[in-house]
Amino acid sequence: MEHNILVVGGNGLVGQTIIRILKSRNPHANIFTGGRKGGTDNHLKIDVTDPATFQIIKENKIDLVILSVNDKEDHILRFVMENKIDYLDITKPTPDLVKAYTLAKSRETGSRIVFSSGWMGGIVNGLVKTLSSRTADIQEVKLFVYYSVKDLAGESSAHFMAENVAKPFIRYENNRQIPVKHFLDSEDFDFSFGIGKREVYNFDVPDLYILNQIEKIPNVSVKMTYNSKFITWLLGAFQKVRIFNILSLKERKMIFGSSGNGDQSIFEIVVKTKDGNERLSLQSTKGQAELTALSAVLHTEELLMNSHENNIYFSHQLHQPSLLLEKLKAYGSINIKRSK
Repeated sequence: MEHNILVVGGNGLVGQTIIRILKSRNPHANIFTGGRKGGTDNHLKIDVTDPATFQIIKENKIDLVILSVNDKEDHILRFVMENKIDYLDITKPTPDLVKAYTLAKSRETGSRIVFSSGWMGGIVNGLVKTLSSRTADIQEVKLFVYYSVKDLAGESSAHFMAENVAKPFIRYENNRQIPVKHFLDSEDFDFSFGIGKREVYNFDVPDLYILNQIEKIPNVSVKMTYNSKFITWLLGAFQKVRIFNILSLKERKMIFGSSGNGDQSIFEIVVKTKDGNERLSLQSTKGQAELTALSAVLHTEELLMNSHENNIYFSHQLHQPSLLLEKLKAYGSINIKRSK
């Protein structure tokens, strides 16, 4: 069966990478790029802030919309639900995800609506389930992120940090919501793949909400470190003395907006059950954009190849965890290790 797939934000870094991987793995799919500069061939002119531009989605008989650009007002989500078009969103920070999920639940669902905004395209929550066969047995999940300023990075993550670095967010202790801030509450963590011991700080990703509120895991935390120990220390110092509170949004964007020529991306999941700890370490040698895009493609392929009912999903709910793990392992630039 022929599929018409539209990547909105397809001219951005992650969008372009999704299209490249999707074309290489699914040569028979018709893939359209949606963006403000569209208007020729498979490049459609779509502005997420202007719903009047969405009619072209229906005209091209799009089966699935992949959203890789921030749509703060959820115009695309409203449109696809009204027109019963499948939808995969990889873009939303936690507050926007909660808002969109609430909106989707309030409407009749005539297609597959998939939220995939967790870390690296929403694969963490599926990988958690490979470490314990029963989610009910999991007492705690800790996610540790290694972020390189030399990695290729799109604008959205930098903008999120600039807008939210001075605001509190929520982690969970015994199902209690604990307000915390980025770059505080440091601890040491020994990363795999030759990184070694690093100081890690609070970090907000949607997995906090998903693992606690959806998967009912009582204790969830996320901490991160930069490849530069000095930058990691400096950001912590800025937060402690409230420098971020007095900087303008433009100045904060300058701090978080750097993008290099490419570097590895690493995250580590530690799951605690009554039987002890299990750990999964993942390295993407081509960086976070490649891994995020691959995750979006794996979710897309799952929607195309399997008969998931019309419903609202978080992306990990589409997969059998063991199969997701095997697909990631099979990709050339990904290395995965499991340990106690």
